[in-house]
Amino acid sequence: MDRNISTERTPLTSLSESFERYLQDKGKGRGGDGGNYRRNAARELERFAEWAAGDRGDDDWTGIVPDDVDHDPTFEDLDERVFREYARYLAGDRGLKQNTVQTYYRYISAWCGWCVNEGYLKAHYAQRASAMAPLPGDDGRKPGDQQAWTSEQRHALTRYVDERACDAIEAYTTLPEDADPSDRQRAHYTALKAARDRALVFVLAYTAVRIGELLRDPNDPRRRGVRWEEISLDDGSMDVYRKKQQWDAASLPDPVISPLRSYRKLMDPPTERWPVFPTFDQRTLATLVQDELADRGERPDAIDKRRGKYARDFLLALDEDVRPPSVTTDGARSILQRLSDAAAIDIDHPKHDYLAPHGGRRGMGEVLVRAFGYTVAARYLDNSEEMVRERYSHIEAGELGDMATEALEEIGGENNNLEV
Repeated sequence: MDRNISTERTPLTSLSESFERYLQDKGKGRGGDGGNYRRNAARELERFAEWAAGDRGDDDWTGIVPDDVDHDPTFEDLDERVFREYARYLAGDRGLKQNTVQTYYRYISAWCGWCVNEGYLKAHYAQRASAMAPLPGDDGRKPGDQQAWTSEQRHALTRYVDERACDAIEAYTTLPEDADPSDRQRAHYTALKAARDRALVFVLAYTAVRIGELLRDPNDPRRRGVRWEEISLDDGSMDVYRKKQQWDAASLPDPVISPLRSYRKLMDPPTERWPVFPTFDQRTLATLVQDELADRGERPDAIDKRRGKYARDFLLALDEDVRPPSVTTDGARSILQRLSDAAAIDIDHPKHDYLAPHGGRRGMGEVLVRAFGYTVAARYLDNSEEMVRERYSHIEAGELGDMATEALEEIGGENNNLEV
């Protein structure tokens, strides 16, 4: 019998006993061990369990179990009043934004619904109106308020990384033949890193691919970062693992092809299975090179000697086909923050002080909706037309406003007679 499946579900079952089964059902990958949702849900379930046991809240809060009862919270202790009190607890945290409170409560509500289906609870108490009443309303933030790279920002960033890569590649390729080997290696490394950053920025700026589809997500083993074998520069396409949990081809428009082609030529990856955007983190690469060469039978002193001949472990990895991992999604955010600062780009946004990856996708969405309408934009963005219309509703509102203005101007002669 599967040891992870409880054979008895009763009102006296402790809450924590259901958590692992729920998280496995909601997780991704083999065994349900991966995925951002699982990680975030686990955090909120832990918060709820601590609160229910009286370990969170003010000094007067003792939990949902009566004082004269000696047991951990069970499903028998749950009803809509408990979820109402928890909603009030979340809403009372002044450090949380209104939408964040709603998001945190939804994790608990989803678990509650699962518990009904699994037989732990008789009713979905968390969704009852009285339970949800203390939750704050929407804070008024619209899709159009989220960061989207403007054409000026996109041009400024791509121009900066292009000039930076061109200078680094020229400095490497124009070295004299008698240049010191260590100088040549350092120039090669600098050019590779600049070329990688340029290719990454161009892909994020023009393809509208989600960053989780492009790079490695440590919380989802299936998202290990796109590889060279999944890119066809001749066809202008790239295979990515979509948000809808299946592989699909994404378009590579013309502005992306040249940076990728130049970068690939400079790198000359040993195999097609190399990541397109490998990490350049020295600590990660040092450990990787040492472990891989040791697995191949080399002694520690021989490994140290070989590493000493290279200016960077990444260059040794290239020569010996020690395949590095892809840069992570968080790593890409750090890269974009560094590049945004270096390019001195003017950014006025309440949440991000740099050009965030999702802003590149939304920026392309703006371009496509304005140029070709919602249907074409939805296909390019790999979203439903309904969702695209919702996220870019501010564009349609602006266009309708222009039409209203034009209509008013056409009857302007009549309005001139109105007294103010």
